[in-house]
Amino acid sequence: MAKARKTAREKLEGKKDLPKIVDTPKGRMLVPNPLDVDGLMRKVGRGRLVTVSQIREHLAGDFEAEWTCPMTTGIFIRIAAEAAEEDLCTGRGEPTPYWRVLKQDGGLNEKFPGGVEQQAVRLIEEGHIIEERKGKKPPRVKDFEKSLQEI
Repeated sequence: MAKARKTAREKLEGKKDLPKIVDTPKGRMLVPNPLDVDGLMRKVGRGRLVTVSQIREHLAGDFEAEWTCPMTTGIFIRIAAEAAEEDLCTGRGEPTPYWRVLKQDGGLNEKFPGGVEQQAVRLIEEGHIIEERKGKKPPRVKDFEKSLQEI
């Protein structure tokens, strides 16, 4: 019998062995807990924004590490976004406002539920202007730096 797939909520709450610090040639690296990532995302207020880099820097500081693993942080941001959408569908409390998380250059995230289109709709609802970019770069929030929130 096939094993049932975990929900995003189960993935978000299931990493009991994290956080942990790993010594690397670049220094002490934090591998965060997904709930810590989700907790920072929840702090971003309506009309405000945060970048993935800000989340990583904040987490590294909290755990006295030189840096935070970019791969696991990105995965956990995506899982938090998927759990938020599950929460919206099931009516479970206030969802994590994942749409307020941008790439370092203000770009939208293609891996979020509904892709950049859904993220753009939510950001526009909060008063942001989305600008298209040339080439394969995803759209970005115009003048996003003015809306960045310290976390």
